[in-house]
Amino acid sequence: MTEAQFGILTAVFLWVYGFFSPVAGFIADRFSRSRVIITSLFVFSLVTWLTSHAVTYEQLVVTRALMGISEAAFLPAGLALIMDYHHGSTRSIATSIMICGNMAGSGLGFIGGWIAERHSWQWAFHIFGVTGIIFAVILLFFLRDANSFDKKAVSTKQPQNNINFFRSIKDLLATRSYIYLLIFWGLIGIIGWIIVGWLPTFYQERFNLTQTKAGLYATGYLYPASIASLLIGGFWADYWSRKNPRGRILVVVIGMCIAGPCVFLASISTVLPLTILAFFGYGLTKMFGSSNLMPVLTTVVDPGYRATGYGLLNLVSTILGGIGLYAAGAMRDLHINLDILFRAAAMMLLICGLMFYMVKPRMENTFH
Repeated sequence: MTEAQFGILTAVFLWVYGFFSPVAGFIADRFSRSRVIITSLFVFSLVTWLTSHAVTYEQLVVTRALMGISEAAFLPAGLALIMDYHHGSTRSIATSIMICGNMAGSGLGFIGGWIAERHSWQWAFHIFGVTGIIFAVILLFFLRDANSFDKKAVSTKQPQNNINFFRSIKDLLATRSYIYLLIFWGLIGIIGWIIVGWLPTFYQERFNLTQTKAGLYATGYLYPASIASLLIGGFWADYWSRKNPRGRILVVVIGMCIAGPCVFLASISTVLPLTILAFFGYGLTKMFGSSNLMPVLTTVVDPGYRATGYGLLNLVSTILGGIGLYAAGAMRDLHINLDILFRAAAMMLLICGLMFYMVKPRMENTFH
C-alpha cells in the first residue's frame, strides 16, 4: 500500500464521520438514543470483524467508510443520553468521564499492535470485532433511555410533524449562542490538528532533536495532561455551576485564556524545559471545552436538538480541522516557520475564549 492510498483510508473515514454526524444526531433525537448507541457499537464491531477478512484495497476503503458511519452515530447519542440522565451539577464530570473512556480506549490501542505482532493484524481485528458484538448484545438488556422528559417535545415554534432534519439545522443556526459554539468548536478543531500534527516537527527543528525524542516530547505528557484537563474541567465546572449559572462557561473561558498564552510562550521559547512546561500548561487546560461543550449546549438549545446540535458541531470541527492541517502543510511548503503557525493557534485560542464567553444560557434549560 502506498502512502497516498493510506492517506485516502484516513480521509475517507474523516469525511464520512464528519458528514454523517449531524444525521446520526438527528436520528438519536427523533428516536431512541440508547438504541442508536447499541446499533453504533454493533455496526462498529461488525465492520471491525469484516476488516479482518478484507483482501483488497477497495474492501478496506469500504470498511473505513462504514467505520466512519458507526463512530459518527455514537458520540452525539452518547453525550445526549448522559445529559438526559444527569441534571444540574453532575453533567460536566459525567461528560468528562465518558470522554476519558474514549481516550483510554485509544491509549490501549497498543494491545492490538501486540496481538498483530504475536499473530497477525487480522487476528487483532477479529478478536476486537467479536468482543464488541457480544458486548452490544449484552447492552440490549441494560442500556435504556431516560424518562426524565419527552425529548420529542422539541420546539414550540413548529408542530412535531414539521420537524425534519433540515428544520432542525435551521432552528439550530437561528440560535445566536449556538453559532458562538459552532465557531468555538470549529477553531478548536483547527488548533488541535495543527498542534498534534506538527508538534513533533516543531521540537525536532527548534531543538535539533532526533525523531524519536521529538515524538516523545510531543506526546509523552500531552495525553495524561489531557486526561487531567478533562477531570479538572468537569469537577470545577460542576462546582461553580451550583453558584453561578454561567460557571461552566467561565471555566472554559479561563481555560482558553491560559492555553493561548502557553502556546504563545512555547512558540517563542528557545529553552527545552520551558517549552515542555508551556505545552503541558496547554494540555492541562485545552480539554476544559470538551468537558463542558455538551453541558453548555444543553442550556442553549431545545432538548430534542441536543444530539443533532452536537453532530453539527462535529461536522464543522472535522472539516475545519482537516482544512487547517492541509493549510499548515501548504504554509510549510512555502517555508513558513512553525512558530508562526503556533502563534496563530495561540490567538485562535483567545478568540475561542471570547466566543464561549458570549454564549448566553437559557435559564429554563439550565437544570433540564
